[in-house]
Amino acid sequence: MLRAFRKGWTRASKTARHGANTEGTAAVEFALLLPVMITLFFGVVESSLALLCRADVSLMAATAGDLISQTKQATTADISNVYSAAGTLLYPYYDPSKTGSEKPTIRITSVVDDGSGAATGDHLTGKVAWSCTQSGSGTLTPASRTVNTTVTLPQPLMTDKGSVVIAEIAYNYVSATTKTITGPINFTNNFYAKPRRVLQIASPTGGCP
Repeated sequence: MLRAFRKGWTRASKTARHGANTEGTAAVEFALLLPVMITLFFGVVESSLALLCRADVSLMAATAGDLISQTKQATTADISNVYSAAGTLLYPYYDPSKTGSEKPTIRITSVVDDGSGAATGDHLTGKVAWSCTQSGSGTLTPASRTVNTTVTLPQPLMTDKGSVVIAEIAYNYVSATTKTITGPINFTNNFYAKPRRVLQIASPTGGCP
């Protein structure tokens, strides 16, 4: 009976020692959590970069609209300079010195009073006087703006015999993650500005670049 008791005690002691042995548990848990941690890390980094790019696109639209609204009559060179100035705001996402760096799509449009505001008092519409576009990677909606077509403004910005400058930006954000999972993300933004020195900015001398 004493021998049987000793055997039982020995087995119980071995079981207790095995149960209390936690060597390697931390390594196993880390191995299980590592993929999740890596995914979260890269997700935060990618989201931050995408949001920064989105903010730059908004700043580009505001810059382009502000620059054009300061002119009385833009020239071909002026429009080209606006394209270049706005494009620099996308660095390092867009770098013209690098081969394969895709340009943003930039469209600058002058919308003039179509006379409907004087009749209805809403001043929500106008007609396209001129429009210049730098073709790039992004997609704008509508795809084009034709002279004399009607444009509906988001607010009653038009004044009698006045005009509104619309700067539209579109850029395809691409990263290593978006190439593999989602594909390019099309960021867009519009900015509306009133000419500061004239009621209506004349079409660019020399035409669009």
